[in-house]
Amino acid sequence: MRPSPFAFLILVVILAWLDFYAYQATKTLISKFKPRLRSIIRYIYLAQAIIMLGMVVFLWLVQTGTTSFMFLLSIIFMSYAAKLLAVLFVFFDDIRRVLKWFFEGRKRRYEKRVASGQKMPRSKFLARSAVVAATLPVVTMSFGIVKGAYDYRIRRRRVYLPNLPKGFEGVKVAQLSDIHSGSFFDKTAVQGGIDLLLNEKPDMVFFTGDLVNNETKEVKEYMDIFSKVKADLGVYSTLGNHDYGDYRSWPSQAAKRNNLEDMIKVHERMGWNLMMNENQSIKVGTEQISVIGVENWGAGRFAKYGDLSKAALNAEGDVKLLLSHDPSHWDAQVRDQQPDIDLMFAGHTHGMQLGVEIGDWRWSPSKYIYKQWADLYKEGDQYLYVNRGYGFLGFPGRIGIYPEITVLELTSKPV
Repeated sequence: MRPSPFAFLILVVILAWLDFYAYQATKTLISKFKPRLRSIIRYIYLAQAIIMLGMVVFLWLVQTGTTSFMFLLSIIFMSYAAKLLAVLFVFFDDIRRVLKWFFEGRKRRYEKRVASGQKMPRSKFLARSAVVAATLPVVTMSFGIVKGAYDYRIRRRRVYLPNLPKGFEGVKVAQLSDIHSGSFFDKTAVQGGIDLLLNEKPDMVFFTGDLVNNETKEVKEYMDIFSKVKADLGVYSTLGNHDYGDYRSWPSQAAKRNNLEDMIKVHERMGWNLMMNENQSIKVGTEQISVIGVENWGAGRFAKYGDLSKAALNAEGDVKLLLSHDPSHWDAQVRDQQPDIDLMFAGHTHGMQLGVEIGDWRWSPSKYIYKQWADLYKEGDQYLYVNRGYGFLGFPGRIGIYPEITVLELTSKPV
């Protein structure tokens, strides 16, 4: 959603202030340079500040979901994140100077300045620290774009389902989620991730939504890759909040409906069984389990197209597996309304594409938004697996939380 002109004006003022304040650290560091060099650096800083603000205005006007848009957005974010860190150090230094002024007393301070003919100097140590700190987000985010965006990881888990029919013992379910094909900029790398999935030789594949960012045509260039995803027991999919075209302006409601119809056709052409509030029995011999697919249902501000009761109606089988894009659905409806659903597959969070994972310990800002945000969860006899996402949105990279291909092995034997 585009902010109002007034809100945008406030944002521009804040960013301009951030530029001015961050410049104070630069000015301190170049104070001993020759006048000509100081002037050159000042002009360079002024030029980049104007360019950054110009890019902010441009992106506010165009508001697209293209890869170029995302890259420009990332450049702006990196620039101002760096300046914000620099400002923190400069602000700390200003507090130091104010306290020094206060405790020395006005008269003494005035006499000292008159005698020396100098202003109270800004600490060069803190100015240098500000510049060093400002490089951290630039380096980290650049690494996340170059290395993290396509650093696909296979995540393997075994899930104990005591009612699992013998014919399904050891069945491997691969999960993809949050492809966001409109964000990709390296088709070869995307193909490499799908090759990793196929090398696992899964028996079933689930896709839990967000094939695109804003409109169906984004996936056109990648359909040849994703149509290679096959499995003996089938490929099953559902829609995520981004697949409905809710995040862009359409010339008419008919155009938006056509976009959704095109999305449904894309799943069909790729050989994916798109499940929209429905279920299907999967049989091995005379035994069966049920796969249930619900349209997007998210707590809070997210769309609630899903109808869980309709989706699960007459679902047969000793084990029931649910595909639902948003993990908030699990606590909000699934556990209370459908206690016989054994395992739910979700995505949506991306792990915020930022965090730290060491062994089984993990942290991400996403945990402050979603109770379940990555990996396997269990409440009573029910499980939820939250995939970290195959693609990316907004920031075109990942830092610490890498793109995921899930492989869950189902077993009736305690693990």
